[in-house]
Amino acid sequence: MQQQAVQGGGGRTEHPAVRAWRWIRRWVAAAPGTYVWLLLLAVTSFVVARIDPANLHWFLAKRSTNIAQLRSHPLHALIASAVWTAQADFLFYFVIFHVFHVPAERWLGTLRWLTVALTAHVLATFISEGVIAWGVGQGRLPPKLAHTVDVGVSYALAGVEGVLTYRFAGRWRWAYAGGLLLFYLVPLVRSHTFTDLGHFCAVLIGLGFHGFAAGRPTWDPADLWRTRRRRARTPVADDRSKGS
Repeated sequence: MQQQAVQGGGGRTEHPAVRAWRWIRRWVAAAPGTYVWLLLLAVTSFVVARIDPANLHWFLAKRSTNIAQLRSHPLHALIASAVWTAQADFLFYFVIFHVFHVPAERWLGTLRWLTVALTAHVLATFISEGVIAWGVGQGRLPPKLAHTVDVGVSYALAGVEGVLTYRFAGRWRWAYAGGLLLFYLVPLVRSHTFTDLGHFCAVLIGLGFHGFAAGRPTWDPADLWRTRRRRARTPVADDRSKGS
């Protein structure tokens, strides 16, 4: 028999499992786009983990935003590349989506968040692949790069990381933006790969969506420290008032 505790007001408390389920539903409903994306990544990661490694490169190349696929099937390439990854590491994506995508979607709203993510994914892809196409056409890059594997969620992620700059208040915004730009600029300067170029461009694209943050609440991480400090002082103040 299910136990139910009677509250002082005559109501009955819900079972902990029911409360947990309601909390999960509310949490997911606040960022539905992120969780649909994670569900797709869970499926594709499962498939990637079970494909013969000898065939994996061919399989992913057909779903990549490389020059060959963008010329023949551009829409399919752009959509497919956003849900397929080269490694079956779903746990990593689960964590990183909760660090960046979930807060961004809850803050901006699903439509604005998705606009930022897709714009960064598409534009960064065209910029990086455009450089490759130019290099191949000029004979400065090997022709095999036209068929390279280029899948993953990183361009969209970098764009969302960029727009999250405006979630911070005051000096924290500058610190976050500076750290983010440095994080993506250093690999670009050192390696000069088309992927690093795409990442850096995606961050700049995300930073360009300042208008989406207008009127949205900002966050000062120092407020957390101040709140804890006030709470720590409250019992002391209460004890003094009782003593007087």
